[in-house]
Amino acid sequence: MHIHLLQHGPDYGPARLTDWLTSMGHSYTVFHLYDGELPPRPGDCDALIVLDGPEVLLNTPPVWYKAEDKLINRLLDSQKPLLGIGLGAHYIADALGAISALGIYPETGWHNVSLADESPFELPETFDAFMWHRYVFSLPDGALPLGGSAAAPLQGFSWDGGRVMGLLCHLEASQAGVKQLMGSQPVPEGRDDYTQADAEIFADPKRFDRLAPLLDRVLSQWLGHA
Repeated sequence: MHIHLLQHGPDYGPARLTDWLTSMGHSYTVFHLYDGELPPRPGDCDALIVLDGPEVLLNTPPVWYKAEDKLINRLLDSQKPLLGIGLGAHYIADALGAISALGIYPETGWHNVSLADESPFELPETFDAFMWHRYVFSLPDGALPLGGSAAAPLQGFSWDGGRVMGLLCHLEASQAGVKQLMGSQPVPEGRDDYTQADAEIFADPKRFDRLAPLLDRVLSQWLGHA
């Protein structure tokens, strides 16, 4: 399969996603929308991943958003797998009629996610994931929830039998990618109940390695609908 990835900022790369795609024999193309590249045509790929990006883009749509939103809607109307992470999940949720808004708390660092009783995701009942967000989204009509954390009760959703997925949490995060992000992007503002200092985030580097099998489960389940 050939996968297209839409990137929204230099510090919001695909991290482990491209390593996984390569290891599974898939090819991919990353479109750097923030750098002036145009979104691809829907017929040129077998699946689409919409990556994370600065949350300011939710309130200040970038010049490319109209074309990207059109592409997302075309994929929703197709039979092709569509995955959104962070900002990308917001964009897909919005296209499905859900609402994006400021959460009660910002959430950064490592937090535990508990699966919802009706969750279709093939993941452990509880697991740790990396978080970096202030905004949350509501559950789109017809979607099933992933589950939630203490700060964000909806950490993701599955729609159309799992062909379309959105993740607020980050299973693709790598230590190098998070260091780059934290070195250039401001920490989401708000109460610090669910934010972690740098030392706590990087205290156990193996935490990033433990994300790999979780990402494998989600991507395998997602592309299994192709």
